Amino acid sequence: MSDHHTYKKVELVGSSPSSIEDAINNALAEAAKSIKHLEWFEVTETRGHIKDGKAAHFQVTIKVGFRIANS
Repeated sequence: MSDHHTYKKVELVGSSPSSIEDAINNALAEAAKSIKHLEWFEVTETRGHIKDGKAAHFQVTIKVGFRIANS
């Protein structure tokens, strides 16, 4: 094991009819199915759909960082 880590970032968009938090967690859950060593995320954009004067759907763009294996 080295004394440093190297990371890669990917950009994802999660969505949810319930909340921003659910949109983030939905994106992370899908990423975890195919990306190993997930370490952190940052929210870069939030937006939503309006229906009848209320927030009806949330969409969140996140950057997810993961550690390169064996680094």
